[in-house]
Amino acid sequence: MNNTRIRRFTAVQRLFHLLLMASFLAQGATGLARMYIETPWGQYIAWVFGGYEYCLTIHIYVGIFMLAGFLVHFFYLLAKIDWKGFPGSLMGRDSVLLQPRDAKEAYEHVLWLIGIRGWPRFDRWGYWEKFDYWAVFWGMVIMGVTGLLLAFSVSSSRIIPGWGLNVAFWVHRIEAILAMGHVFIIHFFIGHLRRHNFPMDKAMFEGSVDIDSVRHERPAWYERLEKNDDLKGAITTEAGRGRRAVFYAVGYLAMFTGLFLLIGGILNSAAITW
Repeated sequence: MNNTRIRRFTAVQRLFHLLLMASFLAQGATGLARMYIETPWGQYIAWVFGGYEYCLTIHIYVGIFMLAGFLVHFFYLLAKIDWKGFPGSLMGRDSVLLQPRDAKEAYEHVLWLIGIRGWPRFDRWGYWEKFDYWAVFWGMVIMGVTGLLLAFSVSSSRIIPGWGLNVAFWVHRIEAILAMGHVFIIHFFIGHLRRHNFPMDKAMFEGSVDIDSVRHERPAWYERLEKNDDLKGAITTEAGRGRRAVFYAVGYLAMFTGLFLLIGGILNSAAITW
């Protein structure tokens, strides 16, 4: 069995993802515990975190941690930009910015799904991956601003009217529900449950992808690496069995936690006061 892989994510990028994943699940659980506190399901989640008030305390502190991580990531992005080639460097093949070719590839992907044409020639990042990234980016801004207004409501009321806090509350809640719905349904399915990824896509945990998968799924990236003589330097091998077991354990713990929150939230939605 071929275990040759191509490096795709750095250790720093994987750490960002791990911290975001853990904090997002903590925020989802503590937020839903308070939202569903009138139900036995919500009371059980609150009990896990020490009670209703502790859920709020954890939610605020983890939220501040996420905002700090977001700022660190923002400066990391600035450091990664090729300023000598700016702004043209932002439109390169390795850029995560959405570009006109992403719309073209999305259209070609739809045609492939209905059997009209062959598989699109994706490069390093697919259009759905870029959408995921920027959805998190703008979501962090919305959730962060509204969350700070609500966490420090007394200070906030000095600069905005009381009804503004009500608007912030509903924007915060709706954005949180949209984010959890997207991550727990779409992101989890793409990452773990697609036929050619099952039982799990380890790329973000291991930092690499199988070379045969790259040839098939991202032919433009593979050919670009070959053409620029970068392929040899990108080659690595699969992690050992012990590390893979850890990847599976962490990945599936996150997925089952998310599905528990998703299914519990849906089943108990009729019992809460909106």
